[in-house]
Amino acid sequence: MKHLFTGALTALALLAGSASAEVLKMAHNAAPGNPKDLASKRFAELVAEKTEGRITVDVGGSAQYGDDVEAITQMRLGTLALAANSQGSTSGAVEEFALIGLPFLFDDLTQAWTVLDGEVGAKLDEAAQKQGLKVLAFWDNGIRQISNNTRPIAAPADLAGLKIRTPPDPMTLEIFTALGANPTPMAFSELYVALQQGVVDGQENPLMNIDSSKLYEVQKYISLTGHKYESTPVLASKAVWDGLSPEDQAALLEAAKEAGAYNRELSQKADAELRPKLEAAGVQFNEVDKAPFIEATAGIVEAWRGKYPEMVEAITTAAGK
Repeated sequence: MKHLFTGALTALALLAGSASAEVLKMAHNAAPGNPKDLASKRFAELVAEKTEGRITVDVGGSAQYGDDVEAITQMRLGTLALAANSQGSTSGAVEEFALIGLPFLFDDLTQAWTVLDGEVGAKLDEAAQKQGLKVLAFWDNGIRQISNNTRPIAAPADLAGLKIRTPPDPMTLEIFTALGANPTPMAFSELYVALQQGVVDGQENPLMNIDSSKLYEVQKYISLTGHKYESTPVLASKAVWDGLSPEDQAALLEAAKEAGAYNRELSQKADAELRPKLEAAGVQFNEVDKAPFIEATAGIVEAWRGKYPEMVEAITTAAGK
């Protein structure tokens, strides 16, 4: 944490020397200590340094500046500058973002990052700009697993009738419908209480989110389905972005990339280290034969190929599928 303290002091010093600093608000929905939260704070430090105090970033975590859907709306209106958003909510404005979450598209995190840092990411940025958003970077939100309070999920039939909270995005809804569950869209900020009160039986998230939001306190089973990948698109309001100087635009892009490397490092570390911690807390894990899950969701890929043939071809080819 020493770098965070040092960076904060640097940012304060720069602020002191720039009374006219422009303050950009940045929203995210993650709990304190989550890789998204820590990377957002690192991003704020880097922006202050790289712009020599001309711009400071005010990070509002835990949905302080609205949930992900609200943040997208505000950015498109130009009333919010930045967000470390969710893939699902972004797809509500730029539907092509849902394609990142095609079922079983990526085998591991580094494969996903390579794809998003290349031509596919550039195409998604083009689509986003048409909808009033600018992509600064693709941070990581992990490969997702299923947790629930009813039974281990070893086969699609085990999901029959279970209410599974999903983000409000079409891809996840389609995946869980195809698998026989009852997908229930809900804001992430509402999830813990919904699980605690039995409003939903389970949910799907990477281990780092299950840990940082303490969902393991109200879930008995985690099944390692690895059914989809999710990025964290770091977005700027196009209206705000266009008002920045080229120099400051370059500084924000550099800061987002550097903070993204930190985010990805934390995410990869979480996947490697969190299972023993969660098992010690009483969660039961089970491995999954993915073949029947892949078969059950195969039609989803072809349906999306019919809507976005060029983009589906680009992302599946880049992923080697």
